[in-house]
Amino acid sequence: MAAVGVGGSTPGVSAVEIGERNAGQRVDNYLLAVLKGVPRSRIYRLLRKGEVRVNRRRVRPDYRLVEGDLVRLPPVRSAAPRSDPQVSEALRADLGARIVARGRGWLVLDKPAGIAVHGGSGLALGVIEALRVLYPQQSLDLVHRLDRETSGCLLVAGTRSALVALQAQMRAGRVDKRYRLLVVGRWPKELREVNAPLRKNTLSSGERMVTADASGKSALTHFRVERHLPGHTLLEARLGTGRTHQIRVHCQLMGYPIAGDGKYGDRDANRALRALGLRRLFLHAAELGFDDPEGGEVHCRASLPRGLERLLERLAEGVD
Repeated sequence: MAAVGVGGSTPGVSAVEIGERNAGQRVDNYLLAVLKGVPRSRIYRLLRKGEVRVNRRRVRPDYRLVEGDLVRLPPVRSAAPRSDPQVSEALRADLGARIVARGRGWLVLDKPAGIAVHGGSGLALGVIEALRVLYPQQSLDLVHRLDRETSGCLLVAGTRSALVALQAQMRAGRVDKRYRLLVVGRWPKELREVNAPLRKNTLSSGERMVTADASGKSALTHFRVERHLPGHTLLEARLGTGRTHQIRVHCQLMGYPIAGDGKYGDRDANRALRALGLRRLFLHAAELGFDDPEGGEVHCRASLPRGLERLLERLAEGVD
């Protein structure tokens, strides 16, 4: 990635040529990484107004960069570069023990709830930054993302070739992603599929909200009832597409919000569940299946966290 001058342009404007490492990355995520300290809302405004351009053209936030692209960067105030994030010994030990499986160019981590997959938006440290400190000899990148509140299987690439191959599988829908979740209410066994387009909106604060919208992107989720409990249902969800907050919004749309969901859930139900010990979103990425770029099939499982298992036990006992 090399910076080049932009002849005859506005003073302070620069252009950066995209190299192999950043090829395939969304332009909004690229800008968040290179314009350190610039708020997410400002990034989207720069794109919307055309102050950031790729090959002299306006692009949408989801545009994927190509090696050789020339990205025009306007003069914006950024935070000073920071040193590598500090990773506590406790976090090092915890993440190291959470490696579910690994291959020559990838690893699968059982991500804990409560930690973002990457830093940004006021967070100096996320899972990927911590892993890069733990394994500095590898070029680690996220193949996909999980919400901060979601736990479970997270796929991380360790080489550029593995990243490209695994992300291609993701885009083609060839990665099997299965979640376990608890919803409020008695989900009918015959409700096995929700096919409803979703539209993502970014508020001025930078917060992401997703709504069901006929003009949005297609979104398909398959559901299977595992168990009915008093006032709740334990489900398995299998993704047909991978939209932001897809499972959470599809459950809300059907009238069965996920337990502990502070964004799309039921406030009164969440309050009652908190009294039973639930302190997080009850959504867990339990299984992940994909083709190893080196050959062969991989299938990984992450057990339901003990805190969520205890909640199921208390609900089954009918504890008030």
